[in-house]
Amino acid sequence: MPKNKIEVKNVTLVFGKNRERALKMLDEGKSIQEIREKTGTAVGVNNVSLEIEEGEMFVIVGLSGSGKSSLIRCMNMLNVPTRGELLIDGENICEYDKKQLRALRRHKVSMVFQHFGLLSHRTVLKNVEYGLEVQGMADDERRQKALAAIEMVGLKGWESYFPRQLSGGMKQRVGLARALTNEPELLLMDEPFSALDPLIRRDMQTELLSIEDYMDKTIVFITHDMNEAFRLGDRVALLKDGELVQVGKPGEFFENPANDYVRSFIEDVDKSRILRVKTVMRQPVVQAVDKDYVTDVVRRLKENERDFCYVTNDKKELLGYVELETLMDVNQGDVSSFIVKEFESITRNSFLAETYSKLDESNYDVAVVDNKNCLRGVINHEDVVSALSG
Repeated sequence: MPKNKIEVKNVTLVFGKNRERALKMLDEGKSIQEIREKTGTAVGVNNVSLEIEEGEMFVIVGLSGSGKSSLIRCMNMLNVPTRGELLIDGENICEYDKKQLRALRRHKVSMVFQHFGLLSHRTVLKNVEYGLEVQGMADDERRQKALAAIEMVGLKGWESYFPRQLSGGMKQRVGLARALTNEPELLLMDEPFSALDPLIRRDMQTELLSIEDYMDKTIVFITHDMNEAFRLGDRVALLKDGELVQVGKPGEFFENPANDYVRSFIEDVDKSRILRVKTVMRQPVVQAVDKDYVTDVVRRLKENERDFCYVTNDKKELLGYVELETLMDVNQGDVSSFIVKEFESITRNSFLAETYSKLDESNYDVAVVDNKNCLRGVINHEDVVSALSG
């Protein structure tokens, strides 16, 4: 069972001098507009509770003024919650002293902002190295880590260029590379693509999804665009006026919208081009490793009334599938000699619209893999129809 990387517990954030009065008015059920008018105090976040799993791409979406950026900045204590707790790996960072916060920001949490924040007098390489340089890391190690991050974001060959020579999308890639150099466990992204042209923005979304398979990080992503939220998020949280309206997998917003506000947010969305395979896929009922004995796999297939199962190696890389009918005639040995290596598969970050031809051509559930060809799940026609008709 996945563990929680972040726990937001009843967090309220108030800006201004009359915080205690504002908190009292919130407890009395007053609106944030009324509080602002009577106290001059702004409520950025109002009693929000969330759990974000380790390794999850979690998207927080909302219109301007909804509190999404205020909330994400609590996750590295750029904003200090007025009330509530914010736990990372079980530790309440609201109680950290300056030394602990500095260590958190240097080693565990990195942030990518909407405005690139690049140093104009430094090259791409020197910009990416900057955080490690501040930490006092040795030159060779610093350069090696920076070059690896630059290659990961697709900027190999641009190391000696200056920011003025780069497009907006390339500048954002530099910002992402800089955030990745200290190998953070948690990556916070505050509307990083909103200043980009639509085509570049789509490219950056695709790039981030591709990188996600290799990074194995927990990512919290902020956007005002529901289409972007559904494209990227394993789960999505919708905020309005500092409050949490709904949280769940993209498909759950369509199946069970919390209220009319949610319905208005999603009414123009083409689900087939927004929902990704990984939000719909299932875990296989039976799965085998190439070293498993035939008799054991046959037993499990019969117990679960399955005609086939996918087979991986011990690194979870997909090798193919085996069929019960074939294995029934074998009494000894492992399944490695009976693997069918011609099969349909689709990457987990593909959209449902891309599954149709694969599903039509396959006699079985289609395998869902990541960019490292590791088996992540399976999907069939019924899964897609259910998701699109919900």
